[in-house]
Amino acid sequence: MGKRKVGILPAAGAAFGAFLLAGGVMLLGQDHFARGKLLLADAWERIEDKALQAYVPRIYYDPEREEGSFWERAGRLVEDSLACWNYIRAGEETVCLEDESTWEAIEEATHKSIAERLKESGEAAPAPAPEETDAEDTEDTEDAEDTEDGEKPLEAAFTLPEQQAVLSLEKMQDFDYLLNNFFVLDPTTTITREELNLDSLLGKDLTMKQDNSAPQILIYHSHSQEGFADSVEGDPSTSVVAVGDYLEQILTEEYGYQVIHMRDTFDLVDGVWDRSAAYDYALEKVEQVLAENPSIEVVIDLHRDGVREDVRLVTEVNGKPTARIMFFNGLSKSRTNGPIEYLYNPYIADNLAFSFRLEYEAAQYYPDLTRCVYLKCYRYNLHVRPKSLLLEVGAQTNTLEEAKNAMEPFAVILNKVLKGT
Repeated sequence: MGKRKVGILPAAGAAFGAFLLAGGVMLLGQDHFARGKLLLADAWERIEDKALQAYVPRIYYDPEREEGSFWERAGRLVEDSLACWNYIRAGEETVCLEDESTWEAIEEATHKSIAERLKESGEAAPAPAPEETDAEDTEDTEDAEDTEDGEKPLEAAFTLPEQQAVLSLEKMQDFDYLLNNFFVLDPTTTITREELNLDSLLGKDLTMKQDNSAPQILIYHSHSQEGFADSVEGDPSTSVVAVGDYLEQILTEEYGYQVIHMRDTFDLVDGVWDRSAAYDYALEKVEQVLAENPSIEVVIDLHRDGVREDVRLVTEVNGKPTARIMFFNGLSKSRTNGPIEYLYNPYIADNLAFSFRLEYEAAQYYPDLTRCVYLKCYRYNLHVRPKSLLLEVGAQTNTLEEAKNAMEPFAVILNKVLKGT
């Protein structure tokens, strides 16, 4: 017999009505003798059968769905009828940045820096030695670098250092080489050669067009409750928000950008911690700020990662312990089901180019700073601007100082990309 398609809401309503009716009758039967209970049980089976036949024929007539109770069969119908359920069933619909599957993949593939990857593959060549300078110039430089505590003056931390590594553009034209050395692809998504093309990634104009007479950069935190090894719970001055404060200070005072830093809480609502819903809450406020400040070109969602307790994502930059950073991009595409239409993002290629350019520059000047560009199947609110970025700074095993120190080389690289130098 042919199958008819029945809307899920009428079917669910009919099933629920049948459940209430039979359940009520059975409840009354509890006060009577055992024979009545048997009769009521038989009636329930008949009601179930008729409800399936009349309202959910797809279950009733499908021989592959004969096994299981009414609710088991109805549940399977719901699974197949709701488009998003295939993502949920595959463990791909948890809109939480550091969910369990992502943790496992990151722990396996992303703890190493770009420098370590390239060194293992023998692909990174040392940069040419800097040109010799006069002894007098060298002496002046050394005097400028000496301070009472032996550290470089603050300004030196924001100056582009000598190039540390030369990357082979010829080798990077190869899709597998590019993917394996600079990206980590989450099992939930896929990417093609056309999408991950070096000419496209390096060919986009990412320079800042807006001058600093109006806001240019927005920093916010979808997960503002993320802290570090020495953070005080509930104290934003010791959480990832403080890292955002320091990045704002650097970009404003050292480079002259006009920055808005949103310190709002999105992942703790009415005392309940909800990391997944945080992206929805954050999006509403971010869109409001962007509508009020259309001059903003760069949007940075600043996080810290989550790793095993025995993992330390730390390096040294300018003599300071510095947390390693990772860029995180959503492709709005599931490996199983293709494009996720309800997470449409017109700027996927731009987002990728922005993350990769930052990593590309960092790999040459701070080769031990960055971990990778991590690619996953969702959107993570990166659709709000072409130059949107989700940045992971260290992890819960890093200290706040290490995370804040990472903002110094990151700001240098960000400024280099935005200035086009």
